[in-house]
Amino acid sequence: MTFPLPTSGLRSLCLLAATVVAAATLSASGPGAQASGGTAAPVAAKRAANPVTPGDFTGYGFDQCLAPTQRAMNAWRRSSPFSAVGIYISGDSRACRNQPNLTPTWVASQLRLGWKLLPITLGPQASCQPRFPRYSDDFTINPKPGADKLYTTAQRQGLAEAVKTVADAKALGITPGSTLWYDLEGFDSGNTHCRESALSFLSGWTTRLRALGYVSGVYSSAGSGIAALDAARIKRPKRFVLPDRIWLARWDGVANTSSSYLRSDGWQPGRRIKQYRGGHDEVHGGVRINIDSNYLSLGRGSVAAPEARCGGVRVSFTSYPVIRAPKDGTKPSRAHVKALQCLLQERGLFRGALTGAYGPTLVTAMNAWQRSQGLPVSPTWYTRPWMTLLAVGARPVLKFGSTGHPVRGVQRTLNASRVGEAIRVTGVYDAATAAKVRAWQARVKLPVTGVVASDSWLRLAKGQR
Repeated sequence: MTFPLPTSGLRSLCLLAATVVAAATLSASGPGAQASGGTAAPVAAKRAANPVTPGDFTGYGFDQCLAPTQRAMNAWRRSSPFSAVGIYISGDSRACRNQPNLTPTWVASQLRLGWKLLPITLGPQASCQPRFPRYSDDFTINPKPGADKLYTTAQRQGLAEAVKTVADAKALGITPGSTLWYDLEGFDSGNTHCRESALSFLSGWTTRLRALGYVSGVYSSAGSGIAALDAARIKRPKRFVLPDRIWLARWDGVANTSSSYLRSDGWQPGRRIKQYRGGHDEVHGGVRINIDSNYLSLGRGSVAAPEARCGGVRVSFTSYPVIRAPKDGTKPSRAHVKALQCLLQERGLFRGALTGAYGPTLVTAMNAWQRSQGLPVSPTWYTRPWMTLLAVGARPVLKFGSTGHPVRGVQRTLNASRVGEAIRVTGVYDAATAAKVRAWQARVKLPVTGVVASDSWLRLAKGQR
């Protein structure tokens, strides 16, 4: 069966290698613009400290051929929905052989800032791909089956490309355990020799990557390379060594990892990326980049570690009511009073037992916090003090896919603000959290990005709503 040949976004972006443009001209200044200085030992130490990438993650990513400047990456980190970025690190067939920004320092900087990196190789392409070879020193995958009809020459090419890619990855500080992606552009999968040699090449690529301590990923169009891999998985499971993860190009505009070309059980769970939108310009933080858009579902996905506060006191609620002195038989919620006692104890202000009972010791602590925040001093605890107290802590950039205690802080603070629908406090920045952030940002007249950066943290910490 001949599968359609949808245009590949990674290929189209390589043809647009120099399309990173800012609203104003951007220089290549910053940590990513130059190779790192100093002695070899500190550089090696920095590389060793880099985390495995991309790790466990569910969220959005973008790719383009030329690694952006550090200034562009910083702007997009603060303002874009993306947390992952595809970068071309190896391969003689890539259009962006010259990568002025891509250095060990650039890689380390992005990983430190929380970016998930997707290192891509565009080497030998399928023999029936009409756009390749691209250069005089560029080669395609050998389509000859050989005497054993196992396409061993193509397999050896894949083995060699894996060795080269790993060397390039290590030189950039991309550590073992990371996923390295091979970009196999769309081809005529009905051409037997072309298809079988391509699959044999990828089999060699995966075999050698695993032996060298890396995870194998393959990018291709859903209708050709991915469909061929999936058919081999079902019909000839022992013929080829299949990649650990797949990255399918299917420009249907749907941010998920599904396609009609791919069976639902393949590379599941947590082993797929989908490029759901092809080349287009986006502007974030005043910086314009031509990108493809991707949705990632990898590993365990975005999962928050459990949290324990004050020995197990509950501090997460869908609402945070006013707390005032008991009157006429009406008492404040014991659970919320206990949460307040815990939160104030963590700030070193409440020194009593966590009983959930309203009393003078609690009022003293409440007043101390109110004074420290420039709030009216009162025996009553209103929305603003709730928000200021719940927003305390680290203030990283948060967006869809982020996890951890700071996410819980945002979720609790937004629930206390009473803006929009209440959300569950999970520690995972999901679609409901992003929607609530956008509603709150519109209310306080901030740019509606759905991203919590320094400007949003400042307003949350002041209790603005």
